Amino acid sequence: MLTLRGPREARRGPDLNELNPIVDGSVLIRDGLIVEVGPSRRLENLAQARDALVIEAAGRIVMPGMVDSHTHLAFPAAAADDGEAARMVRSSTGQRIESRSRAYLAAMARHGTTTVEVKTGCGPDESAESKLLRVFSSLRSDPLDLVPSFLRRFPHENVPAAASIILTELLPKIHRRKGARFADIACNGDLALLPYYDRYLETARSLGFACKVHADNQHPGEAVALALRHRVTSIDHLEHCTTEDALRLGASKVMTTLLPNSSLFGGSGGAPARALIDSGAAVAIATNFNPHSNPTLNMQTTIALACLQLKMTIQEAISAATINGAHALSLGHRIGSIEPGKLADLVLLNVPDYHDLRFSLGTNVVHLTIKSGRVIYQEADVAPRQDHEVRGYM
Repeated sequence: MLTLRGPREARRGPDLNELNPIVDGSVLIRDGLIVEVGPSRRLENLAQARDALVIEAAGRIVMPGMVDSHTHLAFPAAAADDGEAARMVRSSTGQRIESRSRAYLAAMARHGTTTVEVKTGCGPDESAESKLLRVFSSLRSDPLDLVPSFLRRFPHENVPAAASIILTELLPKIHRRKGARFADIACNGDLALLPYYDRYLETARSLGFACKVHADNQHPGEAVALALRHRVTSIDHLEHCTTEDALRLGASKVMTTLLPNSSLFGGSGGAPARALIDSGAAVAIATNFNPHSNPTLNMQTTIALACLQLKMTIQEAISAATINGAHALSLGHRIGSIEPGKLADLVLLNVPDYHDLRFSLGTNVVHLTIKSGRVIYQEADVAPRQDHEVRGYM
């Protein structure tokens, strides 16, 4: 059992390698929460364990449920850009968007994810953004916990007018409706837009949003400075992060969320994870799932790519996909590790050694996914064919 027990804050440096395993361990769950964790021999003798339902995990790895802290869940699969995505969202029914999103969430659950961040970001269109936030609200906790983020990209034309609508109307309306936990801003390095990025984050913070910064352009220095200036929860992407940027982030409390899957679809070699970790940055990893441009929702693949492409150790990758993913969503006190008082979010893996996850590219080794103490996915046998159905081939 990989408990990930440790300090209350996000893991950095050598702490990323500390998974705090328990050989022949057990976890006692009651009312969706973890009550006790320890050696099986000790827990079996506890009075409150006498009538407990036993889930046998012999020969398997038990670890915290994976936290996918950066996704574009509802971006239309056929959309080429934000403008087209907004038009497609407007023309589609909320029921249809919800049905498609629910199918993606079920697939995530089958692959061991228990908490997902979900972004809007279909361009400067209030109708489309509001529709997505309503869909996210209806999907919360069924079956996974969703953490909505309102992602904003400023247009290059008519910026003052767009900024006025976003800052004085859209952000306050979303806050009143409790539609999103985070306000996210895509910083493209355009110096002319920096004052608007500042105003966006200042307004969002004053309204009560936590904040994030998208830094997926080739010159992320301004995005890093923006994130540090506003003390955001996380800065994401960083495929083109420099050594200087890494040192600045390592000296801060800002989470850095890296997206290894982007190396498969974006033509980039990936973020410099080693430089960030060695500088002391708190690193999380996520899928960056987008049905259009990054259609991989398997966090096991993300862990493997973090090892193969970003040169992280398997221990660092597991920590980044669980406890640090939780901290990237300001949920490290509730999820991300197997400790008393936290939600009982667990996965049971069909591998005898967690090092096997280094090579889990595109496969699914999940036997069970448990969310808040309830089994939401269980591996099933492949049905054998009947004798009369078998046909030979010459």
